[in-house]
Parts: sequence; structure tokens; C-alpha cells
Amino acid sequence: MVVGGGAVARRRAEVLARFGGEVTVIAPDWTGDVAGARWIARPYRPGDLEGAFLAVAATGDRDVNRAVGEEARARGIPVTVADRREECTFFFPAICEGGGVTAGLISQRGEDHRRAARAAKRVREVLEGSD
Repeated sequence: MVVGGGAVARRRAEVLARFGGEVTVIAPDWTGDVAGARWIARPYRPGDLEGAFLAVAATGDRDVNRAVGEEARARGIPVTVADRREECTFFFPAICEGGGVTAGLISQRGEDHRRAARAAKRVREVLEGSD
């Protein structure tokens, strides 16, 4: 379940769908065109995470992100909250692909996104150069 309609939500939905996830996006507006993703065109409501395997809270609204995180944690659903690492129970990996290899690179405790981005870039360069 992805809650949010912006760029971060779209990227998360794309990765989940690409690797076989059944993706549902809840957002009043959706800027993504993600193959296989289902869009529910409305704001998040408590109870929306019923039956979800994992949750991504990536809205531009702190109160909504907090509510999604709280519901997910109460239900025992892994959640990543885009604007508060301390509310996450998992961190979304940077996905690196090339040469028939896929690697997921995770930032330690979500503390240094720039370092993770630099590391992901280097891993991608290595994978793209492999046969």
C-alpha cells in the first residue's frame, strides 16, 4: 500500500510493481502511470491498511504520514514514513540493476540519504560495466 501521489510515492510504487508487488496507491491526485498499480482517488482514511503486506507513507502532509505510520505499526505492517525515519520500521532500498544482477542498497538506519545515493550510483556503474 502506497499512500501519497507525488514523486516519492511514484518511485516506491514503481519498484514494488516491478518486483511483483500488488500495489495500491491511495491519493487524491496521482502523478504516476505505474503498470499494474491500482489507484484509489481519495485521501487516506483510517482502516485503509487492512490486509496490506507493507505500507509506504509518502504524502506532503505530516499528519497523514503520521497516521499511516501509526496504523501500520498497530497492525504489525512494516512501514516506511518518508518524512520521519524514527517512525519507520523498514527503510526502502535503492535498487541497482545491470548485467543481469539486481542489488538492493539500504542506508544505515536511514540517516544519510546522500551517502546511500552515492553508493547506489557506484554500484550501478559497476553493474552496468559487468557482462
